[in-house]
Amino acid sequence: MMAGGQTPIIILKEGTKREKGKGAQLNNIMAARAISDAVKSTLGPKGMDKMLVDSMGDVVITNDGATILKEIDVEHPAAKMIVEVAKAQDEECGDGTTTAVILTGELLRNAGELIEQNIHPTVITGGYQKAAIKAVEILNKMAIPIKPNDKKTLKNIAMTSMASKGASAAKDILSDVVVDAVTSVAEKIDGRTEVDMDNIQIQKKQGGTINDTKIIKGIILDKERVHEGMPKHVHNAKIALVNAALEIKKTEVDARIQIQDPSQLQAFLDEEETMLKKMVEKVKKSGANVLVCQKGIDDIAQHFLAKEGIYAVRRAKKSDMDKLGKATGAKIVANLDDLTSKDLGMAGAVEEQKIGDDRMTFVVDCKNPKAVSILIRGSTEHVVDELDRGIHDALFVVKVALEDGKMTAGGGSAATEIAMQLREYATSVGGREQMAIEAFANAVEVVPKTLAENAGLDPIDMMINVRRAHKKGNKYAGIDVFNGKITDMIDNNVIEPLRVSVQEVTASTEAANMILRIDDIIASKNTGPAPGGPGGMPPGGMGGGMDEY
Repeated sequence: MMAGGQTPIIILKEGTKREKGKGAQLNNIMAARAISDAVKSTLGPKGMDKMLVDSMGDVVITNDGATILKEIDVEHPAAKMIVEVAKAQDEECGDGTTTAVILTGELLRNAGELIEQNIHPTVITGGYQKAAIKAVEILNKMAIPIKPNDKKTLKNIAMTSMASKGASAAKDILSDVVVDAVTSVAEKIDGRTEVDMDNIQIQKKQGGTINDTKIIKGIILDKERVHEGMPKHVHNAKIALVNAALEIKKTEVDARIQIQDPSQLQAFLDEEETMLKKMVEKVKKSGANVLVCQKGIDDIAQHFLAKEGIYAVRRAKKSDMDKLGKATGAKIVANLDDLTSKDLGMAGAVEEQKIGDDRMTFVVDCKNPKAVSILIRGSTEHVVDELDRGIHDALFVVKVALEDGKMTAGGGSAATEIAMQLREYATSVGGREQMAIEAFANAVEVVPKTLAENAGLDPIDMMINVRRAHKKGNKYAGIDVFNGKITDMIDNNVIEPLRVSVQEVTASTEAANMILRIDDIIASKNTGPAPGGPGGMPPGGMGGGMDEY
């Protein structure tokens, strides 16, 4: 027996890996930096794209930080937290995902150097927190108001967002489409402007060129008319939206109907036909010449609708029905008996068009629609998908700009201004936190530095020049990656909504601080089936894949 106090106590399951203290922190920092380096080369108008191939051989070609990180399978738990930063940025602002990830990586890199100098992580996180609050303050002071009806500024914001995406070649046409879409569906609620992105429907169709992408003041249904005898084109459409089937109801319970003689069967069928005819008459009586049905339409009902010259579509999606209601002013009716002329919506025209191999129904020329569609065209599937991602980001930044009414300059100008003012602020704080605030200031400058690197410019020269411009008082000076010069970014129309920059700073600081506070990693090893549990379940409920460092 061993002497008292010498007995080894086994707490953790055999095979569990554990890392403590500085080793754990530096390990997490390395993983986070690896993720940030993966997307670094995509930043800015001169950034490159990534080709992601999954196990099935499906290919995604993209420049969008959030998409890249969503598609790659990340194993390391700290790296997964960085992926969350990109997701949060994407949901909040739609754009700025790459910047947020690079900034998180750089904050952690600089923190790692301080940890090596034996500065306690709590001191670093405290300094970072102060620096982030100050940075947001600086951004708010720099912000320039946007007038609500200033479409030119909104267009420049959309173009700045698209400049770094695959859509940049046609950004002039596309930004017009984006601004038109967002301003159409914007609503004033209690004096605030609000834009619900669900009211902008995006239809992707391969074929044509990027320049064929257009906005439709109405809705595109991915459906064709149900009967060939129906008109292909209806002018001055009066649209009925019906959430009921134009079919004979089957009995709920099992029922048997006994028919003794053939004339009874005929009477039975005639009655069915009469009922369907009545349904069609109800639609006709309301004055509708277009019927969009969320459920099925019987063959006989289709025949009667065609005879009446009514254009009908069946099994429309609920989301499309809601958008149609907003675009045309129609009310969705659940019972045909209740359908009146007041429930109908109006549209300039409803027509069937062939796009590529598919026939689609276009509801166009709606007056003052509160829901619109964008039809995205491109030569290949990958082009259309990347265009969709670019347009999504642009729609989002224009929405955010409209809602908040404030913008900041891009091209690394805001980052340089923050860094410069933070260095002055650091000396006033003093103590060890001062070092953390300076580390934050250096980290923020990764944005202009990376922009310059990706454009093939000398990052050191560009940083010296851009700092000099800011010292002289030009707080909107940034890097013009096309000419390799330092210019005023507001004059250059490189602008983005204030919310994007604020979210980048706050999200990256929160994530970096969370990772820095971890000083112990305990990863359970999966050593076969857990007793009584299903085979292969990791014991202790901790992710089985967490042991691969």
